[in-house]
Amino acid sequence: MSESGKVIAAYYTSWSIYARAYNVTDIDSDKMTHLLYAFANLKPDGEVFLGDAWADTDKHFDGDSWNDVNRNLYGNFKQLGLLKKKTRNFKVSLSIGGWSWSTNFPVVASKSDSRKKFVTSSINLLKDLGLDGLDVDWEYPRNGEDAKNYVKLLKELREALDDYSESRNHSCKLLLTAAMPCGEDHYRTMNLKEMNKYLDIFYLMAYDFRGSWSSKTGHQSNLYGGDLSTHKAVEYYINKGVANNKLVIGMPMYGRAFQNTRGLGSSYDGVGDGTWEQGIYDYKKLPRQGAVEHFDENEVASYSYSASDKEFVTYDNPQVIIQKTDYIKHNHLRGVMFWELSGDFPTSHERSLLTAAYHGLGGKDALDQTPNHRSFPDSIYENVRNGFE
Repeated sequence: MSESGKVIAAYYTSWSIYARAYNVTDIDSDKMTHLLYAFANLKPDGEVFLGDAWADTDKHFDGDSWNDVNRNLYGNFKQLGLLKKKTRNFKVSLSIGGWSWSTNFPVVASKSDSRKKFVTSSINLLKDLGLDGLDVDWEYPRNGEDAKNYVKLLKELREALDDYSESRNHSCKLLLTAAMPCGEDHYRTMNLKEMNKYLDIFYLMAYDFRGSWSSKTGHQSNLYGGDLSTHKAVEYYINKGVANNKLVIGMPMYGRAFQNTRGLGSSYDGVGDGTWEQGIYDYKKLPRQGAVEHFDENEVASYSYSASDKEFVTYDNPQVIIQKTDYIKHNHLRGVMFWELSGDFPTSHERSLLTAAYHGLGGKDALDQTPNHRSFPDSIYENVRNGFE
């Protein structure tokens, strides 16, 4: 991966195709460099497996054949393969774990046999689905033992990815990345200097600083200030030996709501219904009707408040994204990451966060141009072996 080009990464969730009605064909791959597909699950014995086989590999979209002679890939991963063919610097990684599926990481990482199975099964998925890398989302290692085992897992994954890449004469290495915490209790547990040896990118989850667990309202993804901030986490990672050009700052495509409150820094009662789950609104639904949007210059954060509804919502708007991309450029960080794509406006909309990041980082010429991988002759799927030709 070119170390000069900036990264624009975003998570795409397998469940986006259901009620959210957001499909891979809605993704603007020209404004991105990396897509992280959420999520694969893992068994206690280490086997990594797809979280929703119908959405991931089976669902037939418009134009897909029902009359195959040989075994072909369908579902979201076929659609992503077509996007990779169209946009040659658009790289796709499979993200393993996530908040709901991290339970088995401690036991898997602690044993040689289960680590080996994790490595083998995840690389099998990569070569069958025609992917460019693996993203580990362990939320979260609990102690020094977990942290030590996490490094072992990453080391073995890195070595196996390099061996596979070398055996296929890939010109660019396969990516190994991880979603990383910004909460002090979590990142202080990690052995970051050792992780830096094996990871290509650290995706900092710089959001959810405030939520339904908080005693007062506040910013959920502020750059500066407060007991939690993006800048504070970035400084810690760098001081512990993580390279600047491996740090990517995560930003939310959603807002967190607080009800029956007088505004920023106040007490509240309840979080409301949200768009899909309680207390969380898709960014594209914000600001809510009757609410006024505000910008906090000191902490670099935005929010909305409705005096009539007494509702406070914390989220990033384009003004925040532009200031964060300035911060990224000034500090020689690698780029931006978003959770998750279905929450944004279309990229043609003036309030699209993806578009704001694209322009904020300098547009197409500023982005990472490393080509994606198209050659997977040992995939179990004929259309992957043929490069979707």
